[in-house]
Amino acid sequence: MITVTPETTGPEASPGRARRDAIVVGALVVAAAAVYSVFALVRYHTFRTTTYDLVIFDQAVRSYSRFHLPTAIVKGVHNGFGPHFSVLGDHFSPILAVLAPLYWIHDGPQTLLVAQAVLLALTIVPLWRFTRRRLGAWGAHCVAGVYALAWPVAETVAFDFHEMAFTPVLSMLMLERHDAGRRRQCLLAAGALLLVKEDMGLLVAGFGLYLLTRPGERRLAAVFVAAGLGWTWLASRVLIPAFGGAADYYWAYDALGRDLPHAAAHALTHPWTALKLLVTPGVKATTMAWLILPLLLVPLASPITIAVLPLLVERMLANRFGNWWEPRFHYNVALTALLVAAGVDGACRLSRLRLPGPRARRLSLPPGPRARRLSLPPGPRARRLRLDLLWPVAALLAAAVVVPRFAFRNFFDPAFYRRDAHARAAADAVAAVPRGALVEAANVVGPQLSGRARVLLWDTRVRWAPWVVADTARATFPFPALGAQRDRVRYLLQRGYTMVLREDGWVVLHDPAATPDLRATR
Repeated sequence: MITVTPETTGPEASPGRARRDAIVVGALVVAAAAVYSVFALVRYHTFRTTTYDLVIFDQAVRSYSRFHLPTAIVKGVHNGFGPHFSVLGDHFSPILAVLAPLYWIHDGPQTLLVAQAVLLALTIVPLWRFTRRRLGAWGAHCVAGVYALAWPVAETVAFDFHEMAFTPVLSMLMLERHDAGRRRQCLLAAGALLLVKEDMGLLVAGFGLYLLTRPGERRLAAVFVAAGLGWTWLASRVLIPAFGGAADYYWAYDALGRDLPHAAAHALTHPWTALKLLVTPGVKATTMAWLILPLLLVPLASPITIAVLPLLVERMLANRFGNWWEPRFHYNVALTALLVAAGVDGACRLSRLRLPGPRARRLSLPPGPRARRLSLPPGPRARRLRLDLLWPVAALLAAAVVVPRFAFRNFFDPAFYRRDAHARAAADAVAAVPRGALVEAANVVGPQLSGRARVLLWDTRVRWAPWVVADTARATFPFPALGAQRDRVRYLLQRGYTMVLREDGWVVLHDPAATPDLRATR
């Protein structure tokens, strides 16, 4: 559990000041969690959340809450692994099990949305403590605001739930505990981070590379690098296949080679190819620019930035899965907290630089019997560039300016809070499906059904579920075109399904004699 116990430095620190700081930090965390929760729950209420990925995690965590492996029938059937597929065979994320007790309180995807909001907000605590040691309380308050408004956080809140919600708080705990001299707690945070996802080993290894820049840390650095790389290999090549997945399912580097050894050899022998891939297509460069420009480039002055490079390069070298490198979704949030902390450290490092002032001038008198050289009083001393005072405020203003360009701009749109006619019809379609039914559901209605029905994704293959909720008015994932959706509805009606409801493009079909076909297709 994370407790808000702000540390203070200097003789001015007092128990009263510590209590006031704790109240402020607690208020920041609560406010951020509330804002994130409202945003996510409004999206859920207005049918903006989706089966892929919210229902996947909802089914998995519900399975954990019933003391089973994290089975997600929607993932297994759609991706051809079968109805009993464990999501540990997709991404190795056993940390999701810690959310299971929340389902004993409320069983539904809304629980995940609120949990994600709280996890993202809790990152403020270790970030504040890290910053307080360097910039003081007011600087730490500003930096907490920089993180809270950061666009990767906004984009994460705006796209369902993901295991990456654990990454900011755990990565920041790893850094802050090391900074506080608590090596054992740092190692515990790193160990928990490895349980978030198989490639979090790259972030742990990156932290080890950062430690190499610090004197006396080589042995610990070697531990982090070896453990991080070893875990990523073990989770990807051994554990994921052991749970029914495929080790190469997310291989995205065909431009470099068919597997890791060939890709590594190609990158070493053709480095320009790899460098070109880092910025091709151009949106990759755009995303990397957005990661540091709102922080005013100051993270580049800190070695902490080294920690995020392996995870960033993993995505930017890919030539498949375009979502990985866009400035959207949840992929960038894993880097955010450490980059903000790098900004803090970079501002302090730059502040230690001194601007040269005028040198002391010497005056030589004409030669004589007692020729003398007089030194005039020196000019002003070299001045410090007080970026440690300027950067937190400037970065906070920059973060605020960036807000309207990303997901949180919807907060200022009154239409965001209301269901349109299509969403109201979707609610009627959901209500027409009985509790406990097996239903093929269009992507945007799956989350509203998931808490009370067994949901399959309505996709390009007929599953013959007894209930079908189809959308014939708007294109939906994964159909290639709207016409294909309408053709599917006509096909099912010809094969014996009856129409239970039709409203604003939504169609609910039922066939009590339908025999589901949930066989694996891989």
